[in-house]
Amino acid sequence: MNEASDIWTNARDVVAAILLFTGLAFTLIGSIGVIRFPDFYTRLHAAGVTDTGGALLILFGLAALAGWSFAALKLLLIGLLLMVTTPVATHLLAQAAHAGGREPLIGRSPVKPKRPKKSGPAAP
Repeated sequence: MNEASDIWTNARDVVAAILLFTGLAFTLIGSIGVIRFPDFYTRLHAAGVTDTGGALLILFGLAALAGWSFAALKLLLIGLLLMVTTPVATHLLAQAAHAGGREPLIGRSPVKPKRPKKSGPAAP
């Protein structure tokens, strides 16, 4: 191999690593959001948005590693399928929850506020 192809191979590996780690970060942040958010709708939003973004970034990183090949085309088609199906599935889940009577937490906290401690008589 010549020097120019080595540079492009290294650049492709760097771009793929950036895409893969960014996708990993999106997915990790989304999973933390699913654990931390208070109600169904905010958890669904965190899971839906970061799942789509993280999976797409990971797929694009894998496609970059595969180079111009049939495997890269398959990965990009899987990404297209995810871009179409994940938001639709998230919307249908939210619609079903709303139709089932699940209320969002708007303007109220799921955590009970702490009451201040009553102080004793003042010292002289």
